[in-house]
This record gives sequence, C-alpha cells and structure tokens, in this order.
Amino acid sequence: MSSNRNNKENRPSKKMTSIARRLEWHLFRTKFRIYITQDILLYIFLVLGWAIMKEVELVGDFDINRKLYFAFPDGFRQGVLQIAALDGTLLASIAFFDIMVAVAAVVGVLFLFQFVGVMLSLFGEARRIHNTLTPIYEIAEKADELNRLTFSEDKYQLIEKALDKVDPDDNKHISLGDRELQGIESAVNSLVERLKDSYRQQARFVNDASHELRTPIAVIQGYANMLERWGSSDEKVLEESIAAITHEADHMNKLVEQLLFLARGDSGKTVLNKERVVLNDLMQEIYEESFMIDEAHPYRFKNPDGEIAVYADPTLLKQAVRILIDNAAKYTKEKDEIILGLGRTSDMKPYLMVQDTGIGMTQQDVEHMFERFYRADEARSFTGTGLGLSIAKWIVDKHGGHFEVVSRTELGTRIMIVLQDEA
Repeated sequence: MSSNRNNKENRPSKKMTSIARRLEWHLFRTKFRIYITQDILLYIFLVLGWAIMKEVELVGDFDINRKLYFAFPDGFRQGVLQIAALDGTLLASIAFFDIMVAVAAVVGVLFLFQFVGVMLSLFGEARRIHNTLTPIYEIAEKADELNRLTFSEDKYQLIEKALDKVDPDDNKHISLGDRELQGIESAVNSLVERLKDSYRQQARFVNDASHELRTPIAVIQGYANMLERWGSSDEKVLEESIAAITHEADHMNKLVEQLLFLARGDSGKTVLNKERVVLNDLMQEIYEESFMIDEAHPYRFKNPDGEIAVYADPTLLKQAVRILIDNAAKYTKEKDEIILGLGRTSDMKPYLMVQDTGIGMTQQDVEHMFERFYRADEARSFTGTGLGLSIAKWIVDKHGGHFEVVSRTELGTRIMIVLQDEA
C-alpha cells in the first residue's frame, strides 16, 4: 500500500522528467539533422568548385554545355572525371579520388566539431528546458496534491463560511484553522488580496473622477444661474458666462475622453497597431507641429545622425510624446525654450526626449507623477485633468518601455521615453 502511494506521488515528477528528456533528444536530433544536411551540401559544393577550377586550369575556361562523365579504367581509386566537347572530343581527364577523400576529411573534421558543440550545448539546453518546465511541474504537483486530498463535508462548509466573511474594506486575512487546508488558505488569501486591491483602485478611480467632474459641472450651473438672472440685460455677464461655460465644457469633454481611453485600456479594448516607425521622422513631425500649435515657446530639435527605428503604434506613440510636450508648454514660461530629441541610452536602447525649463518637480512628485488624478501642489494653479501622464504611461507600458525622469524645482524637467529596439 505504501509503495503504491509513493508511486502515485512520484508520478508527476517522472512524467516531467520524461518530457524533459524527450525534448532534449528531439532538440539533439533536430540539430544533428541540420548539421548533416549542411555538411553534405558543403561537400558537394566544394567538390563541384574544385572540378570547375580544374576545368578552367586544364581547358582554359568553363562551359556548362560540355559533357562530363566518370571513367574507372583501373578501379575506383584510379577513377577520372572526363571533360568532352559537344562533338565528343576529349578535352581533359581529372583524377578525383584523392581530392574527394581530402574534402571528405575536412568536412568530417568540421562535423566532429559540430557534434561536440551540440553535445556541450545540451547541458545548457537541458537547464533551460528544466527552468521552462519548472512552473508546469509545480502546477502538476499542486494539482496532484489537491487530487489526493479527501475533504469531508464540514471542511467544505468551513471554507464557505470563511469566504462569506470576506469584506473588501477589511484588511484581515481568512484563517481556516486546519493544517490540511493551509495550502488552500494561502491561495485564497492571495487571491482575495488581489481582488481587494482591484476593488480599492476602482473605488478610488470613481471617486476621483466624480470629484474632477463635479467642479466643471458646478461652474456651468453657477454661470447658467447668472445668465438666467442677469444675462439678458447685462452684456458683460452674458459674454463672461458664455466664455466660462465653453471653457468648462471643453475641459469636461477632454476629461471624459481621457477617462474613456483609460477605461478601454483597462478592459483590453485598445488594440495596438504596430509597425516599423522611424523615430527621427516621428519627432521631426511633432517638432514642426509644435511651432504651429504653440507660438509662445521656441522649440529646438536634437536629431542625431543615423536612423533610429522601433516597432510600435505610431499614433499612440505620438500621443504620448504630445502629452509630455503639452505639460512642458503648460509649466514653462513664455519665450523659454523647450527641447525635443531622440537617441540611444548607454545600453543602446532608443529613446524620445522632452526637456523644459519650467517649474520642475520634487522627488516625491516624480514618484507619484504617473498616478491618475495626481497633481503636485505647484501645478494646481494650472489647468489640467491629472490624467495625461497616466495615459502616456499606459501607452509606454504597452510598448514594453519605461520613463526616465530628471527634475529639479525652478530648473525644469527632462523626461525620456525609453523603448525596445526594433525587432
């Protein structure tokens, strides 16, 4: 009975070991076949190349229309390759046995090195296969462990009651008080913690969005009341109200668009249409547009020598850069310069850069700058939604990139979007 139990417990391990060995030998056979095919083709090309060189040496030129045939007057070792004209005239005879043996020896030595290389590489491949299969092995172990557990009805009720007591606002973990259920208890607590985090993030997002929308709605309602009372008789109140309502409506429209973008992104409905993008051309286009959009600041573009390309969604990537430029223009005094650039980091990764001489940020602000609705104290006097950088981060994250930020208060900010190199 004990032997059968041990066999069952070792079954996942034996299966995974067997799979790993089959993968290793499959890889070995595949590489072995590839090298044999390559070496046979190399042997044929070397012999043909030698034959063509001898024909040119003995006859004076090479003509594909000449007749070639083998003759063995005194056995295979004395075999010759005879070259004849179209009319049958013998032009040259070339002994081929020695050169074929020599070429075979060279190719054989090459194959020996390849064989040794394949055998040595198997150790690294075996380790890589083991590392790849380890998570699968662990899952199989856990599944087998769960399969061996026999729960009574009271244990199922114990788990059910513990789950019923879970409160999203409570940070307490469930405790089943049963050693046999410790694995399930740990897994459930981990899952519940992730669900609580998601719930808290959604609740905070809804609260922040409600707060941001409440302000423009209140402003619009206030000016609507002014119009109702004095707008028809006071032209100044009419103009002021219309301007304020238009401004707040535009602000709400932008806020709603940004909220929808983030909501679509969180739900996985935003699809990246990736293609080869030359960053030099993309930044040149953004640089030229900046002059037309923003006449209050001079722009300078640092375009390096040599093309830098990535595989990305050009529309979304351009949107991320425009967000950085809009922020730079917002927090930089008029007539102060904004610098755009691109290049490669010390580890040769491509980057896009926006640098300003604006109000800058503290280290604490830098740490929170990509959080939704976060706005530094110094930035609250400027109009904005607090969502732009969150959108930029979502775009960069989806491209497998990251931000590098250097900022000093009263000196300015430099933000780099570091991307993955072209695949």
